[in-house]
Amino acid sequence: MSALSDALRDGASPARLRALLEAELERGAKELAQKRSGYEDPVIVAIGADGGRLAAAAPVPPALRADPQAVDERGWLLVAALVGALVTAGGPGIEAGATGGHLALAAGAGGSDPDAELAALAFEENIANVDRLRARAIALPDAVLEPTDLRHPIGVTHPLKVAEAVAQLGANPADPAEAEQHEDEVLAQLTRDHPEVARPHADPDPARRVARRILQRLNGMGKWGGYHTEFIHLPRGFAGNDRELATRVGEQLLEAGLLLEKPSVGQRHVFLNPRRAADIYALIDEGRLPPGLSL
Repeated sequence: MSALSDALRDGASPARLRALLEAELERGAKELAQKRSGYEDPVIVAIGADGGRLAAAAPVPPALRADPQAVDERGWLLVAALVGALVTAGGPGIEAGATGGHLALAAGAGGSDPDAELAALAFEENIANVDRLRARAIALPDAVLEPTDLRHPIGVTHPLKVAEAVAQLGANPADPAEAEQHEDEVLAQLTRDHPEVARPHADPDPARRVARRILQRLNGMGKWGGYHTEFIHLPRGFAGNDRELATRVGEQLLEAGLLLEKPSVGQRHVFLNPRRAADIYALIDEGRLPPGLSL
């Protein structure tokens, strides 16, 4: 049992609990950098109440609010599980900020009785099948968590917003397969008031249009490594001859390094290359082909 758990049982002061939480988050951040995380002592996330909303702290950088590439795959799936738990127990309205040097989240509409214990149970259910990660949630008393600078994630289809939308549909955002099953609904929901996001659909060049739509979809679902998709799913949403073209264009995106491949048992999984983010966004938004890509 951790020192934080012991202090909770003994009724320690909020200041003491905050200090112990910061130490746990530091340990968790180091654990997430290992090949297997939390096997000796689980990685800890904390959930509590803040102004009538649910709030949480996770051992990943607060820069995630603006930069989806600020976390690796396991760090992202930990956060996705936490977002799902907050939405399940507290409702939508995800905001992100900081607690110490780590990510803080808040959700809900400011209800009178946020249930941190329920959110902790939901987190542990969401995280149970994440590979090479053992984690658990600790419910904190009111007034222990003090998140700062809480704001909405930056970007129409930021992965935090995707995870929130997936959870609202009753699915587990920490399960990439479940998230992918709902991607059409999620993208439609997130882009409903942002017609500019649909710009790639109007590209007159067939191959470039397909490439832009593939990259737009992967970006919209946050597939920068934390989420990845089977290569055979790239033609999803295309009709007729465009399906075959999408498979061919997918191979060209891999060859050019805009997509990276993650081998899996009997499957090819792909995700967006964070080091080529500028080229990817230029192609999605402007149709500008980067060096090395020939369509």
